[in-house]
Amino acid sequence: MENAFSDRINDVPKSFIREILKVTIDASIISFAGGLPNRAFFPVKALQKASNAVFEQAGAEVLQYANSEGYIGLREQISERYRKRDGLDIAPEDILITTGSQQGLDLLGKTFLNEGDDLIIEEPGYLGAIQAFALYRPRFHPVPVGEGGMDTEKLSLVLQERSPKLLYTVTNFQNPSGISYSNENRKAVADLVQGSSCIIIQDDPYGALRFSGEPKISFKQLAPDNTVLLGSFSKTVAPALRLGWLVAPPGIMDKLIIAKQAADLHSDYLAQRILHRYLADNDIDAHVATIVAQYGKQKEAMIGAINDFFPAGIQCTNPEGGMFLWITLPETMSSMALFEAAIQKKVAFVPGTPFYVDRKDSNTLRLNFSCSDEPTIVEGIKRLAESIRELS
Repeated sequence: MENAFSDRINDVPKSFIREILKVTIDASIISFAGGLPNRAFFPVKALQKASNAVFEQAGAEVLQYANSEGYIGLREQISERYRKRDGLDIAPEDILITTGSQQGLDLLGKTFLNEGDDLIIEEPGYLGAIQAFALYRPRFHPVPVGEGGMDTEKLSLVLQERSPKLLYTVTNFQNPSGISYSNENRKAVADLVQGSSCIIIQDDPYGALRFSGEPKISFKQLAPDNTVLLGSFSKTVAPALRLGWLVAPPGIMDKLIIAKQAADLHSDYLAQRILHRYLADNDIDAHVATIVAQYGKQKEAMIGAINDFFPAGIQCTNPEGGMFLWITLPETMSSMALFEAAIQKKVAFVPGTPFYVDRKDSNTLRLNFSCSDEPTIVEGIKRLAESIRELS
C-alpha cells in the first residue's frame, strides 16, 4: 500500500501540534501547546441568534450552492474593516472567502509553486505554512526573524542568488515568536522585493489582538502589486466557522478562483451568511476589545511567572499582542527533552523544532497564553521551571 501514495504526501509530516494535542486530552495537564482562542469569549448566544435570523429570513436560499468568491455582503464587511482599521482601500471584488486562512496558503501553493521553486519563509516560521507549502515540494529558504522583524541582509542575499516566487510572513505578533515587524523593517523588506516577481504573503490572523503599542503599516501600502493578504475570523469570532479570506490583485485573483473551484467550489455558504448577520447585528470592536483586555492580563501573568520562577539565562519575547511567547533555552538544552520531562509534571508546550524547516532539535519553544486563566498560567510556569532545573 505504501507504494500507492504520492511522493508529495509521503514527504509531508503530520502536524506536530495536532499530535501534541492528543497528549493534552488528559484534563490534568496544563497545556500551553495549542494556538487556541479562549472559548470563554466565543459569542455563542449572538451566533445562535444570527443563525436563527438567517434561517427565518433566507430559508432554503442559504442551503444552496453559492459562488466561489464568497458572499458579497461578507466581503463588503471585510472591505470596510480594512478601511476602518488599517486605512486600506480594498474593493470587495479583490477579496476571496476561504475555508480558514489555512486554505489560502494551500491555494497560493497550488497557484504559484512547481516542484523545486524557491520560497522564502521566516525562521522560526508558522508550522501550518511549512506543512501547507511542503505539499508542493518547493525549495525553502529560511530567513531569520528577530525582535524588529526579518533579517534584511539575509533576505537580500536570497533575492540576489535565487528567484523566489513567494515570501511568507506573519508581521503582527508572529506565530511562533510573538514578534512584530517594525515599520522600518517592513519598508526595508518591501524595498528589496519591489521590482521583482516575488509575492509577499502577509498572513495576519492576530493583527486585531493588539494590547499595547501602535499599529504598523501594511505591505499592501508599501508594495501593493507584490502583496497578498490573508485574514481569518478564527481568532476574533470562532475557529469552528472555518472562515478566512485572501486579498489579491486581479491577475492573481483569477488564478486563485480557479484553484478554489477545483478544491471545494465554495466555502461554507451557511456559515458565511450567519457570520455576516452576526457582524451586522453586533459590535465586533467591543467584542474584540474584551478579548484583548483578557489576553493582555494573561500575557502579563505568564511573563511575570517566567521572571519569578525560570532560572537565569533564559530569554523570552514580550509581544504587544497575539497569543504566543517564544522561549530560548541555554544552547545545550533540548526543547524536545524538556517536553518529555514537562509532560511528567503535567504541563505541555510546543518544542521549537517543527517551526524550522531543517532542524531535528532546538533550544527554543512556544508558549500559548490565550487559553489558560491566570492562576493556571502561574502553576504551569512553576511546573515548567521545575522541569528546566531538573534537566539542567
